[in-house]
Amino acid sequence: MKRMLLVFIALVSLSFSAFAAVNLNTATQAELETLEGVGPVKAQAILDYRKKNGGFKSIDDLNKVPGFGDKTVASLKGKVAVSGSAAAAAPTDSMAKARAAKAEKAAAEKAAADKKK
Repeated sequence: MKRMLLVFIALVSLSFSAFAAVNLNTATQAELETLEGVGPVKAQAILDYRKKNGGFKSIDDLNKVPGFGDKTVASLKGKVAVSGSAAAAAPTDSMAKARAAKAEKAAAEKAAADKKK
């Protein structure tokens, strides 16, 4: 019963984060990887670009990131945002980190329980 409750909580928290756009200027690697078509390599490329260039001014700046082309950028529009400063987005970012941590914990617990079977 506990396991089902944890899975339910993880799914609910993930569904809420699915409706929120991921801010390219504040997202963690894990948050970027939740985007369809963005894996660890592309997420790291976004972080590297952001560190080198001081952030994204528009979503179209993704075209400047290695591994991103017009098709990928077009598919991410509506799922990503660049608005707000890092300071203003900090509370949201920390809440997103907490949700991601809870989801990861629930997934790990489920995996451990499945191994026991």
